[in-house]
Amino acid sequence: MEPFTTLTSTVAVLPQENVDTDQIIPARFLKTTTRTGLGAHLFADWRNDATGRPRPDFVLNQPNAQGARILLAGRNFGCGSSREHAPWALLDFGFRAVISTYFADIFRNNAVTNGLLPVVLDAKSHAALVARCTEDPSTTITIDLEQQSVLLPTGDLARFPMDAFAKHCMLAGLDSLGFLLAETGRIASYERTHAARVSTV
Repeated sequence: MEPFTTLTSTVAVLPQENVDTDQIIPARFLKTTTRTGLGAHLFADWRNDATGRPRPDFVLNQPNAQGARILLAGRNFGCGSSREHAPWALLDFGFRAVISTYFADIFRNNAVTNGLLPVVLDAKSHAALVARCTEDPSTTITIDLEQQSVLLPTGDLARFPMDAFAKHCMLAGLDSLGFLLAETGRIASYERTHAARVSTV
């Protein structure tokens, strides 16, 4: 997993609320067990019409959204089913962070486990950012995970909460298994002393 420290990028704005995981990656694309290739189907039913042609008015099809690594979403992003393919698709498309005022719990946990940073901003900062990035799509912002802050276009810093363990893993580029493997020395040391401290008699 790629470590996340700071990220400066333009922003793709998708302000709809209650975007569920079936919209993020429709169920018909869940047959794969690999993480690659899912970006092509991200928001498939919104990006393309019934014939498969791109809808020019959808944000991800617009030239200004190309190369954006931050998705600015509405409240309750990632609700619905618990499919891990949702953060896989977002990452494969090129996003490293999603900003919202609230994330569904399972989506948030799946996101951090896979290296996608879910940033929760207060409603005022979020609304101002949506307005600014919609008016000027060339706007860039900087997310600093160590400081748990977003440098807004105004020069102000907006803070966001982050679970300490999830923060540690994302800064180090570790998923759950990677964290355990990094602790093998300490685990082995504990096991060597454990038998001597516990009597089986």
